[in-house]
Amino acid sequence: MKNVMDVLSERGFIKQTVYGDDLKKLLENESVSFYVGFDPTADSLHIGHYIPIMAMAWMQKYGHRPIALFGGGTGMIGDPSGRSDMRQMMTRETIDHNIECFKKQMSRFISFEGDNAAIIANNADWLLDLNYVNFLREIGVHFSVNKMLTAECFKQRMEKGLTFFEFNYMLMQGYDFLVLNRKYNCVLEVGGDDQWSNMLAGVDLIRRKEQKDAYCLTCTLLLNSEGKKMGKTQKGALWLDENKCSVYDFYQYFRNVEDVKVAECMRLLTFMDMDEIAELTKYNDERMNAAKERLAFEVTKLVHGEEKAKEAQRQAKAAFGGNAEDMPSYSANGADNLLDIMVGAGVAKSKGEARRLIEGGGVSVDDKKVTLDDMVISAELKGKGSFVLHKGKKVHINVTL
Repeated sequence: MKNVMDVLSERGFIKQTVYGDDLKKLLENESVSFYVGFDPTADSLHIGHYIPIMAMAWMQKYGHRPIALFGGGTGMIGDPSGRSDMRQMMTRETIDHNIECFKKQMSRFISFEGDNAAIIANNADWLLDLNYVNFLREIGVHFSVNKMLTAECFKQRMEKGLTFFEFNYMLMQGYDFLVLNRKYNCVLEVGGDDQWSNMLAGVDLIRRKEQKDAYCLTCTLLLNSEGKKMGKTQKGALWLDENKCSVYDFYQYFRNVEDVKVAECMRLLTFMDMDEIAELTKYNDERMNAAKERLAFEVTKLVHGEEKAKEAQRQAKAAFGGNAEDMPSYSANGADNLLDIMVGAGVAKSKGEARRLIEGGGVSVDDKKVTLDDMVISAELKGKGSFVLHKGKKVHINVTL
């Protein structure tokens, strides 16, 4: 059987490792318990969580045991990594609700049954009742402030002011790894590459406290060709909850990714065979559209299920093929102002944005380009009872009046 490190490397997951050669040997010879941490800052996972979750799924397929650690304790502080400002603090009730939402979504990717069943852990169980003086004596003594200040996760916050409140986060994440090591013999932390400094802290803490080997592995971040994080839509983050991002919008996001990113997205976000990926993405012409459709379908199927993926695929083909009955729909409920309809249908966040889109020539009703003189729905359209609203070349909605 292939070593899972080879699989993750081949598919482009691995960004950095510590003691990588030793880790590879360990994963080849033993079933390893590893963890990925998720701070419950919202009531849904988003595409930024997706790659570490897929890494968990691959590792479980190869016989290793995932631990999904939810930050019920660390979430009450907030990770400063990648932030220029302090995260908003949440109540315990909000955090607990968000954790429950995460659990449901993750069950599509990893199994909580069987020999290497995934484990759910919540660091609130050991962080919220800590004796602070004892914590400093046992854990804080092993952290060098000078070294911490060189960590990338703190550098961005130093300009606007890093609070002592946030400065504790690295100690807590390191302590999480130590607790999981003691409780479940967890020897590996997996996470996004922006977590590197925090993860090294945990590895070092275990080696100092327990005189045992520990490892960490970071996954590549999903970036566009300009080096910016993928997963942002006009409506905000690309959430895995269909109530926060519709299945159709989710599907369309991947249907419209850059040609140069299709193969990478297939390797990281699906379980497709590598040979099939290579065959589908070997072109540099219109044949890449078939690869994009396959990518969108496979990712949507994983997140939302096959039935909803097929429905989104059907709606997308209808939108571009002109079949109004099958495309995404919106009921205007008697509204007769196009600006109100555009906001209600979600093609613009506000009337001001809708007006700017129209002024820029990006909006059509049926086959007619809209101008600012066309704000009131005509009697002809009212008599027809519906029309197709087009925003640019990619958004098409069947509006019933």
